[in-house]
Amino acid sequence: MKEECARWHIPLKNFLYGDFMFKADTIAAIATAMTNSGIGIIRISGDKAIEIADKIFVSVKGKKISMVDSHTIHYGSIIYNDNIIDEVLVSVMKAPHSYTKEDVVEINCHGGVVVINKILQIVFLNGARPAEPGEFTKRAFLNGRIDLSQAEAVIDIINSKNEYALSNSVRQLRGSISEKIIKLREILLDEISFIETALDDPEHISLEGYTDKLSEVVNNAIKDIEKLIEASDNGRVITEGIKTVILGKPNAGKSSFLNALIGEERAIVTDIEGTTRDSLEENISIGGLSLKLIDTAGIRNTEDVVEKIGVKRAKELAMSADLIIYIVDSSKDLDDNDYEIMDLIKGRKYIILLNKSDLDLKVDMKKLDILDKNKIINISAKNNSGINIFEDRVKEMFCNGEIDFNNEVFITNARQKNSIINAYSSLELVKKSIEDNMPEDFYSIDLLNAYEELGMVIGEALEEDLVDNIFSKFCMGK
Repeated sequence: MKEECARWHIPLKNFLYGDFMFKADTIAAIATAMTNSGIGIIRISGDKAIEIADKIFVSVKGKKISMVDSHTIHYGSIIYNDNIIDEVLVSVMKAPHSYTKEDVVEINCHGGVVVINKILQIVFLNGARPAEPGEFTKRAFLNGRIDLSQAEAVIDIINSKNEYALSNSVRQLRGSISEKIIKLREILLDEISFIETALDDPEHISLEGYTDKLSEVVNNAIKDIEKLIEASDNGRVITEGIKTVILGKPNAGKSSFLNALIGEERAIVTDIEGTTRDSLEENISIGGLSLKLIDTAGIRNTEDVVEKIGVKRAKELAMSADLIIYIVDSSKDLDDNDYEIMDLIKGRKYIILLNKSDLDLKVDMKKLDILDKNKIINISAKNNSGINIFEDRVKEMFCNGEIDFNNEVFITNARQKNSIINAYSSLELVKKSIEDNMPEDFYSIDLLNAYEELGMVIGEALEEDLVDNIFSKFCMGK
């Protein structure tokens, strides 16, 4: 069956999860957090959802759930062995106008752990089975309500760490990536169809001069895909946060600056040089952006074995940082250790903080000429002065300047990025085949590979194990 799918390029989900393989049974799970709260929600989805509700729910108006309109809410009680378990509100969403495109019933009860688990067990006793992690969203995907990129956006919304990550995930859920991918696939499919038809019927359809047109199509597609790949790094920054490494000599005020940003004494601060010997990580939010702050050991030449390891680690972390904060003790002049740090941050995104601005300025500013003076800010970590200017500068760098998150399509998922890179490689092969005057069927093979790799992004032609793996990462009840 898989071979047939590959031959005719039909989405595997249509077969792997057809009537004879995809069990359209009824599932149930708690959709709210497992802790005492004001309300708790039990979600039921499947052919027997309404039947189960009729068995366990008694409306104050005496009306069966099977008799009510879709998208309505009803007040009553959950009954078991003639005993009232809880007063509840039951919402009904009939197929296909529901999250899963199946009949869905949600029981809103009091949020005590005991009562919500009791009601869930009653649901199981009346014909439902426990839902697997992400199974409701999985059914939405398998039933064609959303594609795979939109399904993955659901878990990204839940896991969003900042406003930009949330906004990007919502755009993906609304189809920002899907629209782009579908458009590219339609363009490629038109060319594949034309080549295949021309090869089958050369007497009526000529391929003479066709390579000029195909070159233009392929080059435009490559440019579009390049934009997606290039934007994926910004997507990582959005979802994971800006990896921000704090560098400086011992006693420059790195730990004091970290404490000032997070608003508590997280790092040990002393007058003894080399107090910080290993990296210390903290997450903060600035203007809707997440910063993954890493305080490092002071960079200097030292014979201390442990401190040497810390200095080496600080340099390694700087090489993989999205942003480097170089803290200079403005009450002292620069030395060889400072010049080493300046060499280290050249060509990278950085901000220079002249700390201890509450003391007399002794640093020779001319020695900082090798760096961008527009990125120098005077602060006092001790007095919390200049911190707001630093925060504004970060927002400028990552929101309005070097990275613009507004109305852009960002790939934030490694699986999606890998498929897009593979599609790019296939289109490069088409381009090479055109340049080398290869036979037209070579174009068709690589165009088809690009078409199928892009299809992987939105969930076409996926293996069953991969689908299961993706949804296993979801939380229970979603």
